Amino acid sequence: MTGAVCLSGTSLVHAQTAAERGLKSINRASAEAIVGFLADDELQGREAGTRNSRIAARYLAANLREAGIRPLYGDSYFQPFEACAKERQQKGARWQVHPDSIARLKKGTHRTLRMANVLGVIPGKRTDEYVIVGAHFDHLGTDETLADDPIYNGADDNASGVSAVLQIARAFRASGEKPLRTVIIAFWDGEEKGLLGSQHFVQNCDFTEKIKGYLNFDMIGRNNKPDRPRHVVYFYTAAHPAFGQWLKDDIARYGLKLEPDYRAWDRPVGGSDNASFAERDIPVIWYHTDGHPDYHQPGDQADRLNWEKVVEITKASFLNAWNLANEETY
Repeated sequence: MTGAVCLSGTSLVHAQTAAERGLKSINRASAEAIVGFLADDELQGREAGTRNSRIAARYLAANLREAGIRPLYGDSYFQPFEACAKERQQKGARWQVHPDSIARLKKGTHRTLRMANVLGVIPGKRTDEYVIVGAHFDHLGTDETLADDPIYNGADDNASGVSAVLQIARAFRASGEKPLRTVIIAFWDGEEKGLLGSQHFVQNCDFTEKIKGYLNFDMIGRNNKPDRPRHVVYFYTAAHPAFGQWLKDDIARYGLKLEPDYRAWDRPVGGSDNASFAERDIPVIWYHTDGHPDYHQPGDQADRLNWEKVVEITKASFLNAWNLANEETY
């Protein structure tokens, strides 16, 4: 009995040390570099299905490769998929990715888009249990009829969330420790057109019952409460109260400068790509900092982000991801 306790204690100390190594790798310079690239005018708002969105996808794949994170499927980081919709003058002209819907739409006049998710994997000790960390990288593109500024840069929505996912991926590598569960790093395409990338993923995933948790980001750099710069909404699946306790404990332990609005949700099926997973009863954690006047507007630009908030949320969520990947039960 004494030996078992000693071994458990040694393991815990080692895990904490590894997590802290990962935590130290997260920084403002990296956040600014990632958001600065994705929200630059040259990418013209990263609308799904366009050349500029494909450039963003290649940038993310290159960063995963540089970090030593291998592709989830085969030799390519890209999971290509097609979406179809009715001709835009018809009623119910929503984009669809389900094969049956696509087959039906192709019988008539229809539109088509080709997109691709970007997926990497950090193998775990358990090859039959998975954790996914994800954010969408597409935005609204441009509107040439807009006066003054035609570009929807999408710095907060959702280059900010992408920066967190990429830094978390690097932090796992910086920890120097193989996680207990396999961690999938996911950048979703087509969220702004109806959660298309994450829907395609779950529809074609043959191990959804083995996914133990999904951590989502969608807008983590601003809010509509200027007097509360540390405000963040923390949605999580109510059946897993440990998710709420993790964040409370880590804020106290690491002195994180956040003031979360904890929102336990029976089934977090609204708002973002978390819905694709919650609909399949996969436990969810979702970071979001509320809307603001520049939401879905050309004013959503990098120089308006609260960089300290982006970094603090990224640190907190890396610790969430670490727990999702390494806690025996939750």
